[in-house]
Amino acid sequence: MQPEPLPLFRSPEWAQVVGVFDLETTGVDVTSDRIVTAHVGLLDQQGGVLAARDWLADPGVEIPTGAAAIHGITTARARADGRPAHLVVTEVVDALRALFTAGIPVVAYNAPFDFSLLKNEAVRHGIPPIENPSPVIDPLVVDKAYDRWRRGKRTLSVVAEHYRVRLDDAHEASADAVAAGRVAQALAERYAAWLPPTIEELHTRQISWARAQAASLTEYFVSIGRLDPDEPLDGSWPIR
Repeated sequence: MQPEPLPLFRSPEWAQVVGVFDLETTGVDVTSDRIVTAHVGLLDQQGGVLAARDWLADPGVEIPTGAAAIHGITTARARADGRPAHLVVTEVVDALRALFTAGIPVVAYNAPFDFSLLKNEAVRHGIPPIENPSPVIDPLVVDKAYDRWRRGKRTLSVVAEHYRVRLDDAHEASADAVAAGRVAQALAERYAAWLPPTIEELHTRQISWARAQAASLTEYFVSIGRLDPDEPLDGSWPIR
């Protein structure tokens, strides 16, 4: 049974102003890979950019050619134009912490990747990490919760196209962050009648949704022989 619809099916208040966050990195291992580029911004109710900041870091390690092919930043460019990693990590953490302190939700697509990698980078550089980022909106989790049976991939590019959100430069931190924020706002509009009225409740629900989604995907992967039954996917959210 769905909850009572909101008055006039208006988007919940938490969708009026949202923070956005994305990282491009040296790889996909949140424990060992490093930040290459980062974006933190703020969108208004129509998805317009109110504020934005971008960072290019010298990660201090080689950027694999595969990663550079995705986001376009080579080791040579990062060394020539990037700022020291510890400064970038400090400033990204501070920018996000300011949004959370102000009660502004931060949108991050597949949030456990970005927030976990950022936490590990902070620890690596002796910077106090954001241990429990909140409130967070993860369009990947929300989309799966409300449109569970839709076929096809759930990459940001595919989901953005589904919700008619423009994404011209996929795998570029600012483009991905802004597109994810606009997808979150599109979700808020489409499912306004059923979404929680408060951002705190939405954050809490995503914790349980992510856990259930990981369990369901684990069951499927086990059934096709891709995972062993004793190796379940980690459903921790928004950080692992």
